[in-house]
Amino acid sequence: MSHSRLTPERLKSLIASFPQARIAVLGDFFLDKYLTVDAELAETSVETGKVAHQVIGMRCSPGAAGTVVGNLAALGAQHLCAIGYTGDDGESWELRRGLVRLGCRCDDLAVCEERFTPTYLKPHDSRIAGLPGEHSRYDTKNRQATPPHIEDAMIAALQGCLPDVDAVIVLDQVDEPECGCVTTRVREAVNMAASRNADIVFWADSRARIHDFRHVTIKANEFEAMGIYQPPPGTCVTDEELQPHIVRLRASNGAPIVVTRADRGVLVSDPDWTVVPAVKVAGPIDSTGAGDSFTAGSVLALCAGATLAEAAEVGTLVASITIQQLGTTGTASPEQLRNAIATP
Repeated sequence: MSHSRLTPERLKSLIASFPQARIAVLGDFFLDKYLTVDAELAETSVETGKVAHQVIGMRCSPGAAGTVVGNLAALGAQHLCAIGYTGDDGESWELRRGLVRLGCRCDDLAVCEERFTPTYLKPHDSRIAGLPGEHSRYDTKNRQATPPHIEDAMIAALQGCLPDVDAVIVLDQVDEPECGCVTTRVREAVNMAASRNADIVFWADSRARIHDFRHVTIKANEFEAMGIYQPPPGTCVTDEELQPHIVRLRASNGAPIVVTRADRGVLVSDPDWTVVPAVKVAGPIDSTGAGDSFTAGSVLALCAGATLAEAAEVGTLVASITIQQLGTTGTASPEQLRNAIATP
């Protein structure tokens, strides 16, 4: 395998083209809702005798596919649209407001009265900094199949956007089969569109179904590439164990694959198998949203004309910046990106 190395001059050239990229993000848009809790103000419920935690601050931001949008916008992308669905609730209003503030068009984000807007509720102790202060998270997800009329709307939106985009990013966040935006029907529509539009970058990331994509550049971590989902902490795989799986995955997909391996760097398949080194980061890190920031940087670079290896290097640099932002889903600016490659 060869190794790749991006120069600062090449990175600067790629970044200059980021604002021109036209990108549709199709997938599961969540609301990230952060609650700041002051433990010293805790009360005891008169009715139940249980602790009533007191919230002194609240902020909301687009999560999951919305995290990808946030990273694209932070890197300078100016032509973004969202394809998916939300419920008809207050969380939907907050999510859409957040996306609009990022410059993302929401005309193709359908409203489904029968479903929730997926939400990650994240309480945090105001008096304990960083990850140690995080409380248990509360997740609101849909656990019933996505209605066919919503699938129809998403497929029509995908087909309608193709003449006007340079890339389609697919983010399959929901583990429960057929309950999110990327159902079997929607995924098949993506596969078909990718096979017929070689001039458009199609990029997919899926927690549980990455092996079901075809003709789409797919990003998988080493466990997903091997079909290992939700591995226990401390699980390790060697490159020797990984290699036959990624060769088969590249063959079955019929399109390039990108495999992330934490501090061992990234493997990209095309035109030849290439190792993209990891970026060394000192101090504590928070990996929340790292994969989404990697995706944003990589796809913008591909839209700017980067090779797959160069794109993965850009994605790796972006992720190295976002993981240093603790207790939040971080983003990276073009200036931070330029500085990151200049740092030894």
